[in-house]
Amino acid sequence: MSVLASIQRQVTPIHPEGYPFIGGFAVGTLVLSWLWSPLGWLGLFATLWCAYFFRDPARLTPLDESLIISPADGVVSSVGYFVPPPELGLGAEPMQRISVFMSVFDCHVNRAPVSGKVTKIAYRPGLFLNADLDKASVDNERNGIVIENAYGRFGVVQIAGLVARRIVCFCDKGTHLATGERFGLIRFGSRLDVYMPDGVRPVVGVGAKAVAGETILADRQMDKPRPAFRYG
Repeated sequence: MSVLASIQRQVTPIHPEGYPFIGGFAVGTLVLSWLWSPLGWLGLFATLWCAYFFRDPARLTPLDESLIISPADGVVSSVGYFVPPPELGLGAEPMQRISVFMSVFDCHVNRAPVSGKVTKIAYRPGLFLNADLDKASVDNERNGIVIENAYGRFGVVQIAGLVARRIVCFCDKGTHLATGERFGLIRFGSRLDVYMPDGVRPVVGVGAKAVAGETILADRQMDKPRPAFRYG
């Protein structure tokens, strides 16, 4: 495989949200090249990184309604019980939560951790602290959705990070999401929190690598046959 083909495989397909940014980086590269050619090379690397950041690869999603799948690429940064954001309306009691931290090198397209109907969407402005910090769940800009299915209500919160300045949500209230379906995107480093009802048991620990739409974060039925999968 040629170097060009290898690069293309890594950065394609690209999510449409990324085209304006990639175009801006490309224009900047031309300007830098005109000013001084070594700067043009730096601009080229920055443009390739931007294209890599907005990549949107297909994923192989388990088809099992009792599984909770990672909504984001990244590293599991927290597993435990936490009070969900009040705007989600999930109550004031702590719920099981798993957090996935996304660095600027991770794919930032977010996918539904479970299937179900979106019963609430709540945006809250805030700060831009390091998303790896626990207090980022309380202080940072965030957008939360509630997905309801036969197992209960699940909260999924997109949290802006130190670099992130734009949270994008593709779904609307009343939308029915399939597990692994794309529902949003966060531009640059950030985090996803998943709040789960009672009876759900985590199967990952802090430090585990997660892949959006593929990695199983938690399960309600531990003793069962292997699930089928959907590619997309």
